[in-house]
Amino acid sequence: MSEYIPLKYYFDRELALHLADLIQPQYTHFTRESFVDTVSIEVENKELKARVEVIANILKQHLPTDYEEALAILLKILGPENKTEEGMFTKGYFLMPVACFVEKYGMDHFDLSLNAMYEITKRHTAEYAIRPYLIANSDRCIDYFQFWAKDPNSHVRRLVSEGTRPRLPWAKKIPLLKNDVQNNLSLLEELMCDSSRYVQKSVANHINDLTKENPEEVLTWIQKYISDNNGINRKIIKHGLRTLIKLNHDHALELSRQVE
Repeated sequence: MSEYIPLKYYFDRELALHLADLIQPQYTHFTRESFVDTVSIEVENKELKARVEVIANILKQHLPTDYEEALAILLKILGPENKTEEGMFTKGYFLMPVACFVEKYGMDHFDLSLNAMYEITKRHTAEYAIRPYLIANSDRCIDYFQFWAKDPNSHVRRLVSEGTRPRLPWAKKIPLLKNDVQNNLSLLEELMCDSSRYVQKSVANHINDLTKENPEEVLTWIQKYISDNNGINRKIIKHGLRTLIKLNHDHALELSRQVE
């Protein structure tokens, strides 16, 4: 059995070498040695998120100062789309600094950056990168989400749910969309019967997050959803209500019995 290696240790000199090998053919002015040496020094004694941010910052220093130009180079190194619903961190982990680069430096190029996240999430994930954009302009993001919720790619559909979760693990808590739980629920409704288990799990986790913000409004919405729809996904509803069920919440227990 191979020894478990914490994910943070993948963000070191070896990853810097890998990124440099990918970038240099796309940008011949890329100073490979400087990039690798700086990453090697700066990631020492740092945890995962700090290492990812360090590499994103050093990419900024070594790519063209023009964001559009730099992003165009990075988009050329993404590689093939992930055709499975696994491996976004085991196979796509090297793209975490690329997503962080978009998160940190792309706000002034909103549409360009959201389209970059669309491509990144098909290989890795943009669930963390998109959160500052949601806070900056939720209306503009929602416009994208309404299209992405119908996208043929399950990773893109999942981003609609996972990226907007108020209590996403590893991420800073964010407010409800436009401070109204109905906006979150409206996006989730499009995904309630999604064919992908990967998306279904995210929707259930998002609902569970929402029950910690405004339980009664969520329960009322679920009651109406059950009444209005024949083809409901029982697992999403039961898993989404799991925290309230553990607390023996009467309304949640009743809804759980209704979908058994």
